[in-house]
Amino acid sequence: IAFLKDFFRSYKDFSDIQIDTIEILLSKLYARFGITDSTDYSRMKPSDFPVMESCFKMLRRFGIEFDAHVASAHRTPERAITLAKRAKDNGYSVIIAAAGLAAHLGGVLAANTVLPVIGVPCKGGALAGVDALYATVQMPTGIPVATVAIDGAANAAILAVQMIALSDEQLSAKLAEYKNELALSVDERDKRLQKKIEEMEG
Repeated sequence: IAFLKDFFRSYKDFSDIQIDTIEILLSKLYARFGITDSTDYSRMKPSDFPVMESCFKMLRRFGIEFDAHVASAHRTPERAITLAKRAKDNGYSVIIAAAGLAAHLGGVLAANTVLPVIGVPCKGGALAGVDALYATVQMPTGIPVATVAIDGAANAAILAVQMIALSDEQLSAKLAEYKNELALSVDERDKRLQKKIEEMEG
């Protein structure tokens, strides 16, 4: 992902460049997994990158490798459509579409593939991501986009992993281990809470 960080840095020095929406397509190196990320880089702060970074890290945690490419539902619709149409033949099994503002990317991809598409509405603009949420989740019958929370990139990765794990026992075992770790972390927080209450009473 280092080149993505270089990409971000290359734009922050040019205040006269206005970029409404840039959409990044992340395709799994082993032709199994597709991801698309879009956001408004003209308004991006250095703290915004972790939104999709959490998705990248979660995929790597489960051994899903990925690559990154740029496409746009509005500026390069033909490219986005071609990527979606070729995804199944190229061996992909899931597409994650992350987009902000007028977030039409998930719908465009879903309309042009039989693969499941997961949408990540990104926070940004005057409506703080609510517009992206509505644009991503309100799809017509027959063209679903499974939509997670605003900036819910990590959950998008987990949902995609769960889909793939239906036919991958090793991946399913990793998911079970992950869920167990979540449960243990809750137990640990409860223990800390009880200890603090006891200290108050003392």
